[in-house]
Amino acid sequence: MPSGVTVRQAGPDDEVAGVRPRWVALPESVEEIAAVLKASAERDLAVVPAGGGSKLHWGPPPERCDVLLDTCCLNQVVEHASGDLVVKVQAGVTMDALAGTLAAQGQELALDVPVEGATVGGTLATATAGPRSFRYGTARDLLIGITVVLADGTVARSGGKVVKNVAGYDLGKLFTGSYGTLGVIADATFRLHPRAADRRWVTSSVPQATALGSVVTTLAASQDEPTAIEVDRTAGEGRVELAVLVEGTAARSRAESVAALVGGQAAIEGRPPSWWGVLPDDEVLLEVRFPPSRADQVLQETLGLGAAVRGSPASGVVWLGGDEHLMEAVVPLRKRLGEYGGRVTVVVGEPYQGLDRWGEISALPLMRRVKERFDPGRRMSPGRFVGGI
Repeated sequence: MPSGVTVRQAGPDDEVAGVRPRWVALPESVEEIAAVLKASAERDLAVVPAGGGSKLHWGPPPERCDVLLDTCCLNQVVEHASGDLVVKVQAGVTMDALAGTLAAQGQELALDVPVEGATVGGTLATATAGPRSFRYGTARDLLIGITVVLADGTVARSGGKVVKNVAGYDLGKLFTGSYGTLGVIADATFRLHPRAADRRWVTSSVPQATALGSVVTTLAASQDEPTAIEVDRTAGEGRVELAVLVEGTAARSRAESVAALVGGQAAIEGRPPSWWGVLPDDEVLLEVRFPPSRADQVLQETLGLGAAVRGSPASGVVWLGGDEHLMEAVVPLRKRLGEYGGRVTVVVGEPYQGLDRWGEISALPLMRRVKERFDPGRRMSPGRFVGGI
């Protein structure tokens, strides 16, 4: 490893989906990330980037992992242009710490990441977003600039106030959701929003047999403009919890209107329910994505499994949690949801023999070409992404 960069022996807490690296490198700058990757390339060492470590158990194990590149020391807010609603932040800053810094200026990054301890880099690498993606969009939508370090140590920049970039590639879109297989995210620039002056949650418990998707569709099109629409069903329960966030101007009166649309015993609260914006914590975790217009059909299929169901049907994503038996439902669920344009991904859990975590990906040939362009030596998180990329 290059001189000046802190490196230690890896331990059991550094394992990536069960694979223990040989070393952990702790760079403190973009230049030190580049030095680590250059030295690793010269020695043909495989590198897996890590942030808070909260999602290292997601996805398949790497084919090999020599160096875990921990970005915990890259923990600074580089620039906060509050007047422009823009922030530039290093990859190792936790989302909670960033939220605290921005709140002091009455602003926020509206991602609501559903994983405790997640960092900026990890959030981008796994493309995670929370309830308010319905109104504000995902990480890809809020990202306006990025600095990355490629497998050979080359530093590349895209978007924001950048002059030099990698011609022909939108690095922000490529690296968001790439699971560390293209390089290391060093810093990111985001578009911000003012914090809402008032927030209200409308909550209700509805029978599972209710045409919940129709209710969600009605709420999504409402002139009361909800910011988020979430559902939660505990495994084995016969009822589904529905929660709708209304924020900003006249939040209370708009919440009352939303409550009328929900009907039943809808309540208006000043705080979210305990399950809001938190992923199911189970042995197996599945992500289901689908066109929001198909929410009714998808909810019927997923609720019928008896597993834990939580997520944002109005945004076209719900999560299923359960034990190893849930894995048996993946293939038939993929077949049924495929009729509606839906996809099922095994995020956490050990698939049984022959089951692909990702399912059929039509863009796989293009993704392979991008991998070859950015990491021809297959040293960046090899095997961690779709098709063994």
